[in-house]
Amino acid sequence: MSRARVDALREALATRVVVADGAMGTMLQAQDPSMEDFQQLEGCNEVLNVTRPDIVRTVHEAYFS
Repeated sequence: MSRARVDALREALATRVVVADGAMGTMLQAQDPSMEDFQQLEGCNEVLNVTRPDIVRTVHEAYFS
């Protein structure tokens, strides 16, 4: 990503709500979380923010790269 694009993205993130559309759920599932990670709530990706923030972080880093 060019420096200008990085700067533009940072400016957007700092000044307004940015919506990134993509296959978030698919990318989370590709990390192969366990039922324990889901706290027995199969497919409830939201709970991964608490139980497996590393997985969520990895997906966000992939979007940014």
